[in-house]
Amino acid sequence: MSSHQHQSNFTLPLGSTAPDFSLPATDGKTYSLQDFADAKVLVVFFTCNHCPFVIQSDELTRATAEKFADRGVKFVGINSNSVKTHANDDFPHMVERMEEHRFPWTYLRDESQDTARAYGALRTPHFYVFDQDRKLVYTGRGVDSPRQPEKVTQNDLEVALQEHLDGKPVTTPVTNPIGCNVKWDGKDAHWMPAEACDLV
Repeated sequence: MSSHQHQSNFTLPLGSTAPDFSLPATDGKTYSLQDFADAKVLVVFFTCNHCPFVIQSDELTRATAEKFADRGVKFVGINSNSVKTHANDDFPHMVERMEEHRFPWTYLRDESQDTARAYGALRTPHFYVFDQDRKLVYTGRGVDSPRQPEKVTQNDLEVALQEHLDGKPVTTPVTNPIGCNVKWDGKDAHWMPAEACDLV
């Protein structure tokens, strides 16, 4: 591993195959990786209902999803947050949120948090970009200022997608996600696994 990529053991390393899941979505269906088999690129991101970093950057994520939709890129949002920490991260509020905002992604509920553990999700939002073979080519933040979108100078997610779709290696494949930490069941609201330090 090169010196500029100190990936924690917690988060899925570059080149890893996307861990499978079987999770209920706000549209009433249950989805696994196979349901997105036709996507040329799959963006899996951990998100939630309440986090200001998510709420303020969701429209930027929407713009990216829409920009690359016709190039075969699909987005899947996963909410793994414990309802014991934030009651409004529950499934009914997810359904409400999607009905209100009509985001262009599938929104899944990871009640057991097993999917968050499999991916090593650190924060909301935390993005993972998988190529056609579902190998990880980018992990980290969407933008450099998700809580204040007017201050964004770098959209790492968009750059990674653009480079990958153009057949180039992703220049910056690992960034630190910026946001609230994932709310783990039975833990303090700010608890993070000890090995889940910064990615870079």
